[in-house]
Amino acid sequence: MTKVNALNPTVQFLLGAAAFVIIVAGMKAASSILIPFLLATFFAIICAPPLMWLQEKKLPVGWALLIVIASIVILQMGLVTIVSSSLNDFSQSLPLYQIRLQQFEQTLVSSLKSIGIEVSQELFSNYFNPKLIMGFMGKTLGGVGNALSDAFLILLLVIFMLLEAAHIPTKLRVMLVQPDLSMQHFTKVVKNINHYLMLKTLISFATGFSVWLLLVLLQIDYAVLLGLVTFFLNYVPNIGSLIAAIPGVLLTLVQLGPMPALYAAVGYVLINTLWGNVVEPRVMGRGLGLSTLVVFVSLVFWGWVLGPVGMLLSLPLTMTVKIVLEANQDTRWLAILLDSEKGAKAALEAKNASA
Repeated sequence: MTKVNALNPTVQFLLGAAAFVIIVAGMKAASSILIPFLLATFFAIICAPPLMWLQEKKLPVGWALLIVIASIVILQMGLVTIVSSSLNDFSQSLPLYQIRLQQFEQTLVSSLKSIGIEVSQELFSNYFNPKLIMGFMGKTLGGVGNALSDAFLILLLVIFMLLEAAHIPTKLRVMLVQPDLSMQHFTKVVKNINHYLMLKTLISFATGFSVWLLLVLLQIDYAVLLGLVTFFLNYVPNIGSLIAAIPGVLLTLVQLGPMPALYAAVGYVLINTLWGNVVEPRVMGRGLGLSTLVVFVSLVFWGWVLGPVGMLLSLPLTMTVKIVLEANQDTRWLAILLDSEKGAKAALEAKNASA
C-alpha cells in the first residue's frame, strides 16, 4: 500500500488560508495585549545596538542595561507627557479650527462661483470634511498615547527581551537540527531587521525635527505635536508623509492664511523629498523596498487588526515579514511579490548574471 507523503496542493492552500484567518482573528481579539508586546519588541530592537556597544566598551552588562533602560524611561515619559498635554490643548482648540476651515470652505466656494465655476456646497463638503481631517491627527496620536500609557508593562517586556537576547543563540543551537545553517539564516534576518529599524528611526527623527523647525519658523501652534505626527507617520512610506503634511498645512491655513499655508506645503515637500527620496534610498539600500500596492494593503490590514498603532507599525511589521521570507530560499518568491518594481528588476538582473 502506497503511503501518501504530501497533501493535494488545493488542500494545502485551503489549510494555509484557514490558518491565516485563525491567526488574524486571534491577533485582532488579543490586540490589547499584542500592541504593548509589539511596541516593546520595537524598542528592544532599537535598543539592542546601543546595549552591545556599551558592552564592547567593557561596561558590565548590568550597568549597560541600566543606562539603556533609563534612556527608554526618560524618552517614554517625555513622549507621554508631550502627547497628552498637546492633545488636551488641541482638543480644546479643535472646534475653533473646524469653524475656521468651514468659513474658508464657504469663501472658496463663493470665489469659484464669482468667476463662473459652479461647485455644489454639499459635494465640496463631502470631499473636504474639516472635522474628519482635523480629527485624524488627534485620533492617531491618541491611539499612540494610550499604547504608551502602558509604560510599566512595555518597560518590563523590554528589560526581559534585552536580558534574554544574549542567551537566544545558545538555545537555538541546542534546539535546531542543523544549527550552523539555521543560525546563519537567523543572524541574517535579525541583522536586516535591526538595520532597517535603526535607520528608519533615525530618518523619521530627522524628518520630524525638520518639520518642527519649519513650523516654529512659521510660528504655527502645536509644532511639537505636528513634528511627532510626522515622526510616527514617516514609518508609512509614500502616503505617510502626505498624510502627515495635511494637518500642518491646514493649521497654517486657519492661523495665518493661504500664502503661509503655501509656504508650509512647499516646506513639507522639500523636507520629504530630501529625507525620503534622497537620503533614505542611499542609506537603506535596495533590499528594503515594497510595492505601492503592498504598502497600501499593509496599512489597511494592520490598521484594521491593531488600530492606529497598527497603522504606524504597518511598514516595520510588513518589512519584518518580507525580510524573513527573503532569507529562506523556499519562500523567497513571496518576498519578490512584496518587493518594489526596482527591487524585482535588480533581483532579475542578479539571476541572469548568475545564470
